[in-house]
Amino acid sequence: MDNAVSFSYEPLWNTMKEKGISTYKLINTYNFNKGTLYHLKRGDNVNIATLAALCQILECRIEDVVTILY
Repeated sequence: MDNAVSFSYEPLWNTMKEKGISTYKLINTYNFNKGTLYHLKRGDNVNIATLAALCQILECRIEDVVTILY
């Protein structure tokens, strides 16, 4: 049995679009780290604190930021 889990941040990009928040605004208004944004764009793992920060900025739930793919 394969225990590999991957993540999709597609909900994040959709939520950002709905809320009118660009990556530029994330970086320049909310001081979001460019390197972390790079990792999100690549679909890399990020820590839960990063996801929580995005939820706070976007005023949304975790499901609006990330999907777990089994």
